[in-house]
Amino acid sequence: MDDLQRHFYRLHFRTAFLERKGAAFEDLFSRIMAHAHPGDFEPVRPYGKLGDLKCDGYRASDKTVYQCYGPSTPTLDKLLAKMRRDFEGAVEHWADRMERWSLVHNADGGLPAPATQLLADFRQSHPNLDLGETGYAELFDTAMGLAVPKLEDLFGSVPSQRTLAALDFEALRPVVTSIQRMNPGGDPPLLAPSSSKLAANDLSEDTAGMLRLGRRREPLVEAFLDRYPDPSFGEEIAQGFRDRYGVLKDEGRPPEAIFMALQDFAGGMSGTPARQAAVLAVLSYFFERCDIFEDQAKGAICA
Repeated sequence: MDDLQRHFYRLHFRTAFLERKGAAFEDLFSRIMAHAHPGDFEPVRPYGKLGDLKCDGYRASDKTVYQCYGPSTPTLDKLLAKMRRDFEGAVEHWADRMERWSLVHNADGGLPAPATQLLADFRQSHPNLDLGETGYAELFDTAMGLAVPKLEDLFGSVPSQRTLAALDFEALRPVVTSIQRMNPGGDPPLLAPSSSKLAANDLSEDTAGMLRLGRRREPLVEAFLDRYPDPSFGEEIAQGFRDRYGVLKDEGRPPEAIFMALQDFAGGMSGTPARQAAVLAVLSYFFERCDIFEDQAKGAICA
């Protein structure tokens, strides 16, 4: 796995971790664990009146019972009640089949203090059990330790640096022509981004790394637009990006989610690796020209 693939897959993981809720989050966890521990991890699904016996996944080698909690609208009271209910139920139903219990959650930044205290209470009342949590860091390490074919099964194919280096006009053409365009509405000036633009927009190192690698093919995008028969085509594409970025920002989406949504807007999230590489080159081109994301000096959309 090269650097570009690594950046893509890290971003795919973070987006999935934060956006998938309920059953979708449980499915993400189960698929990652099944790939990481084939023949050892066993996903558990509810069955009739028996339910799931307070277990969403079981790892036989170390007798770990996993219980997932990834609601759309989490509240502290519901979290604590579920922890008590699930842990006590697991102790009852799994008995000597359980030596470890782990709460799997999608709380970005970790569990609230009362939940951590409740885990400490569980440890005190059951000193024979190894109790803990599986959050972002633990699941990230598991996912990013997978081989590329398994990551492809989880998140789809992504471009490599070789794919990016092989871009030509034919690969670029369907991307720029498929981007939704709006009327340019005049000729707004394009301000050069500040040197600290990446930091100003709170973009992760993975997004920054993708944009830096995408810059290697910016001359190809520039040449394509310069040679395009319609001289206003580049500005129409830029305006489409500006308008879409403005909508996403007004929705309150975090920078990482905006970046992924812009990739999707340009048609690159589900296409071939070559198409995704072309989308990245286009995004990098317009990022550097301050058509998308913000400039620190202005604190507003650069358009």
